[in-house]
Amino acid sequence: MIVVHHLNNSRSQRILWLLEELGVPYEIKRYQRDPASMLAPPELRRVHPLGKSPVITDDDVTVAESGAIIEYLADRYAAGVLIPVHGSPARRRCNYWLHYAEGSAMPPLLLKLVFQRLETAPAPFFVRPIARNIAGKVQQSFVDPQLKLHLDYLEAALATSAWFGGERFSVADIQLSFPLEAFAAGGDLNAEYPQLSAFLKRIHARAPYQRALDRGGAYQLGH
Repeated sequence: MIVVHHLNNSRSQRILWLLEELGVPYEIKRYQRDPASMLAPPELRRVHPLGKSPVITDDDVTVAESGAIIEYLADRYAAGVLIPVHGSPARRRCNYWLHYAEGSAMPPLLLKLVFQRLETAPAPFFVRPIARNIAGKVQQSFVDPQLKLHLDYLEAALATSAWFGGERFSVADIQLSFPLEAFAAGGDLNAEYPQLSAFLKRIHARAPYQRALDRGGAYQLGH
């Protein structure tokens, strides 16, 4: 039996969604973030040394990292359906998006979160304006241009097909859902990006997506 070690408001929501798409039985073991630090509880380290989510156990197999989990589950339970066959051009495209989502799209989103928190973090009164000025300049000169670069790139990727992997819905779309929902939560998805906004509406309307929310619980993302 597959067990999803599910942390609230986390990337593990994508794993629940994939399992609902696959129709594979699974169980959920729930963990709650510390309300002050928003970090995962130490109990997750008993499953994986880094104590991060998502992580799954499938009988005697433990898999961490969302991209690796998605590839493992799709290859084992739906090869050629939600994930293209190995060695095909479609598989190379799908693998690219699986790695791009966390390796390229998420870092600028995390930087925005860090520098926005720096602007509002408690500090001595004589340090506060300096910290806010530095954080604001980094956001304007580096973080915001990077966010726009990725949003423009993602928007263009959907100009010729409904889904990131091509004409068929695939695990690439599941993997990219988290950064795109984070972009939307941070107010970065505006009228300049109609394709991305339409993509989010399409995935939110999918019955397996809704079932995953029912089982995992609604989650909120924000910067």
